Amino acid sequence: MSKATPKGFDLAARLALIGVAVGGLAAGFGYAAGWLGSERLTPHQIIDAFEANAGKFHGYRKNHAKGICIAGHFESSGQAEKLSRASVFAPGKVPVIGRLAIGGSNPHAPDAGVPTRSMALLFQLPGGEQWRTGMNTPPVLPVATPEAFYEQVLASRPDPATGKPDPLRMQAFFAAHPESAAFRQWAQAAKPSNSFANVAYNGINAFRLVDAAGNGQYVRWSVLPEAPFAPLGEAGNDPDFLSHDLQQRLAQGPLRWHLVLTLAEPGDPTHDATRQWPAERRQVDAGTLVVESAEPQDTGACRDINFDPLVLPDGIQTSDDPILAARSAAYAVSYNRRTREGAPHAEQGAQQ
Repeated sequence: MSKATPKGFDLAARLALIGVAVGGLAAGFGYAAGWLGSERLTPHQIIDAFEANAGKFHGYRKNHAKGICIAGHFESSGQAEKLSRASVFAPGKVPVIGRLAIGGSNPHAPDAGVPTRSMALLFQLPGGEQWRTGMNTPPVLPVATPEAFYEQVLASRPDPATGKPDPLRMQAFFAAHPESAAFRQWAQAAKPSNSFANVAYNGINAFRLVDAAGNGQYVRWSVLPEAPFAPLGEAGNDPDFLSHDLQQRLAQGPLRWHLVLTLAEPGDPTHDATRQWPAERRQVDAGTLVVESAEPQDTGACRDINFDPLVLPDGIQTSDDPILAARSAAYAVSYNRRTREGAPHAEQGAQQ
């Protein structure tokens, strides 16, 4: 074996882990739109494909399985109030329940072994409205359609002989999908931090804000941390360093992120999450997310929440991005399956 093989092998595995994790369960709705041909794919088959790749872990989410519940509030700056009539942007505070997690379907994976991290939030708004959103550390997706995402799940299936994706199969997949170039560039350069608290999380997909007069504005959002970035270092020796670090930081006081809206201009793609908008686009600091506490996901308030990205308040609408409907449908299947399975417990694959 040449010296170049391990490097290519590790890169293929890294791209597979990040790409499938950030895609979420993105192909679940493809069958309904007819994107996957005459033999239509169902959300159940997508969940089965995830479990075939990583093993079955009853009672856990089928992606981003390892996480921790968080709670706090969002304090609006009022700066986005003219863009959207959603009550979340009016000056004031609203309670938030959320979840921080790593990508992948294995709830026992070491934190340093999975490069993608996620933040999911539920904003509890006046009058019983909710806004739910799921964000990830990458700024783009590797593919733009549910069909392509399903192909990626299959391409990233571990080789039984090595336990890792076949690098040649992954290379062939990415060669067939040149739209993945921006994602691959990010994945190869991304450096993991030593905390959940000091990285940005990106909504990636576009949404449409609607103001009081009914005018629309497409946006993408991110939450940017106040805590400074620090590299992983020796923290990665602890398989659960992310939750341990989070609890230690919270013991010293709340953690803060700024909710930043990036505003689209005419011609910016709203249907394709593989393409970033130009860096000079106007941004609005809509307010501050304040995380005040954390608790284990098996007993915490986030345990039974389905962070469906299409649970939106008046004033925030979905875009024409097909991945959003896909995520919503598949999240429902994942939620129904894990709640039927009961309390989390290790099943086959737990030793992987």
